[in-house]
Amino acid sequence: MKITKMHGIGNDYVYVNGFEETAPDPAALSRRVSDRHFGVGGDGLILIQPPEDANEADCRMEMYNADGSRAQMCGNGIRCVAKYVYDHGICRRPTIRVQTDAGLRSLEVETDADDKVTRVTVDMGAPTLTQRDVPARVTSNTDEPAVEVPLEVESIGTVTVTVVSTGNPHCIVRLGEHQPLPKTVDELPLAEIGRLFENHPAFPERINTEFIVTLSPTEFDFRVWERGSGETLACGTGACASVVAGMLGKWSDREVTVHLRGGDLLIRVDEDSGHIFMTGSATEVFTAELDDVWLRA
Repeated sequence: MKITKMHGIGNDYVYVNGFEETAPDPAALSRRVSDRHFGVGGDGLILIQPPEDANEADCRMEMYNADGSRAQMCGNGIRCVAKYVYDHGICRRPTIRVQTDAGLRSLEVETDADDKVTRVTVDMGAPTLTQRDVPARVTSNTDEPAVEVPLEVESIGTVTVTVVSTGNPHCIVRLGEHQPLPKTVDELPLAEIGRLFENHPAFPERINTEFIVTLSPTEFDFRVWERGSGETLACGTGACASVVAGMLGKWSDREVTVHLRGGDLLIRVDEDSGHIFMTGSATEVFTAELDDVWLRA
């Protein structure tokens, strides 16, 4: 099986071209290839599949976390999908339409002098705020949003959170004097506390958790714990969700540079449509072939 290793500002995945290859058990394959000691290493597996309707989309993105669980979307991963389908000739248009489990996404590619994609802007659509649809049960009325509300977290205490879905469910925690947590992202014991949020009973499908420090209304520091993968160097849907949370809490502008561990993302919320636009890099690292014996073992 041919694979390609790609990353969007350090959020790395193993990609399989489903136009040419078949992955009979992608959940098990994701667990194997994601292992950073005995596999290829990555935050998960992304299959680039033929679209269900060629008139609607150019390809379909099927994503699995490192633990084999299915994910709806990945902002960094989908930028790499756009780069792959453009650079490898599946679709050579500057606008690429990708089907995901979170809906159809439109992506604009930017190329260099060699006509290779370097940056991609994704229309992430409008956020989902109603707890029932995230899904979350942080307050008693799940028909309402949860914006800067208290959440009791085991061994930590009462944490103020905002819950948003941007294709994946997110719990956003703005660090500061009011929180029972360190005041900077570097001081966070994320390996200890990340799972407490991910598996909290308020989140029936688990949750991605973002810890934010606002350097200014247009600049954030950011760390993320992703459900099924642990800490990752970047999370595109999480960066989008953090800006939405900031706007709801009135501590963010509509256009923000988010500093993630792997690099920067530019997030812009369109005032007219309410859609979130994310711009960032996409990088192909290598292409290889998995040995049949290893795959069958």
